[in-house]
Amino acid sequence: MRNRFSLMDKAFHARVLRRWRTAAQNARDADLELLQEQRARARKLRMYLNELTHVAEDRLALPRIGSNTFKRPGGTLWAWRPNVWRGALDQKGIAGVETKKQLGDEVTLFHDCEISELTLRQIRNTREDDLAPYGLRMDVFKFDGSFLSLVIDCPPEAVAGLQRRHLIRLETLIETETPIEIFARLNIKHGPNTEQIVIELPTNKCDILTEFDLAYSSINEKRVEKMWIDLIFEGPEMNEVTVRDLTLCRYPRADF
Repeated sequence: MRNRFSLMDKAFHARVLRRWRTAAQNARDADLELLQEQRARARKLRMYLNELTHVAEDRLALPRIGSNTFKRPGGTLWAWRPNVWRGALDQKGIAGVETKKQLGDEVTLFHDCEISELTLRQIRNTREDDLAPYGLRMDVFKFDGSFLSLVIDCPPEAVAGLQRRHLIRLETLIETETPIEIFARLNIKHGPNTEQIVIELPTNKCDILTEFDLAYSSINEKRVEKMWIDLIFEGPEMNEVTVRDLTLCRYPRADF
């Protein structure tokens, strides 16, 4: 339920503003004992005002937190934007990221570096053309490993009723400080086996749309258990990679 300001609240707020405006105007000539008391009150008040302003600016900025708005093809059976790109995480970032370290419940970073000089953090998207409320930024300094990947675990709904006649659509917006090769790998666990489909993402644009056609896979539709996406980065040393958005859709092929 919303608590709206009544006329009495507004009148009281106006009186408080006048009182603080008068105190500010008289501060240079005020008694020092009075000024000390006013300073203590002002600091306490400022602490709460700063907290309110910070939260309000974050929640009221566009795109709105929790937004699940993105393009879906006709006949979409399932669509999803992971929470890292949709809502604020309790843990905003990690420095010196160890392999298999999670940020949130859905994203895990894998690498084989002996010494990690990697950072991973959630950032707020505020650009006019952003659809996702948040982005994910990875800073890579010295890199002595042979692989680096972000793994996005899909919810159970992603594979409910999954069939070979379906397409999995990955749409992502990735910015890099310097161009690097990036691959997307779809993984589907069915029984003891895991089907993998790898596609190289184009490097000449940031907004990328990729489709994985399951007609070319050998999944056992009756034994599908789990699905996840790997984003694999080749030669990431001394680079900043920002994944502004990432969404997934599942829908049937047009010829069915």
